[in-house]
Amino acid sequence: MSPRSASVNEELRRRSRERLLQATVELVDERGYEATTLGDIADRAGSARGLVSYYFPGKRQLLQSAVHRLMHLTLEAALVREPRTDDGRELLARAIDAILGLAADHPVLLRTHMAGILQADGFVQCPEQQRLAALLRDTVERYGCRDVDTDYPLLRTLLMGAVFAVLLPGVPMPHARLRAELFQRYGLDWELGVPPGGLPPGGAPGHIPDQSSKRP
Repeated sequence: MSPRSASVNEELRRRSRERLLQATVELVDERGYEATTLGDIADRAGSARGLVSYYFPGKRQLLQSAVHRLMHLTLEAALVREPRTDDGRELLARAIDAILGLAADHPVLLRTHMAGILQADGFVQCPEQQRLAALLRDTVERYGCRDVDTDYPLLRTLLMGAVFAVLLPGVPMPHARLRAELFQRYGLDWELGVPPGGLPPGGAPGHIPDQSSKRP
C-alpha cells in the first residue's frame, strides 16, 4: 500500500480537528463546561484522547476555537441563505441577527465563552477566529463603512456587548430591544434580516427609522 499523500493527511487532520470542535459544542451545551472533560470530547468525536492535546493547549482554548467555528458557520449560512443578496445593509442585518440568535440558542455555551474571554488568558487567536473575523470584516466593508479598520472592531465590540447583555444572569436585556438599538445605530430597517416574531419592539407594524446618513 502506497503512503498517503500530504494533501490527504492534511484533510484527515482537518476533519479530526473539526470533529473535536463539534463535539465540544455539543457537550458543553448539554452538560456545561465544568462537567465536560477532554476525554468526553475525544470520545464523542471518535478520536484518540491524545489528539486533543495535539491540536489544543487546553480545554479553554479548545472551547474558544469551537465557539468561533460555530459563529463562523452560523454567520456564513446567514449571509448566503436564500434569497441571496448583495445589499450591504441586508448583509449587516443578517450578521447581527445571526450572532444574537446564537446567544438565544446556545446560552450555556456562549456564557461560558464570554467568561473565558474575561479571564487571564483572554482572547484566543486561532484559525476559526481568523475566519470569523475575515467574514465579519468583509460584511462591514460591504455595508459601506469608510474606515473598516476602525468600524470592524467597533461592530465586534457592540456584538459582544449585546451577547453579554442577553446572557446576563438575573437581569438579561430583551433580544428585541438590543436588536433595535443595533439596527438604529447602523440605520437598518427592522424588516431586514430575521426579525424576532416579525414585529418591531412595540409589537405594531413599522420599522426603525432610516438613519443611513449616520453610517460610520
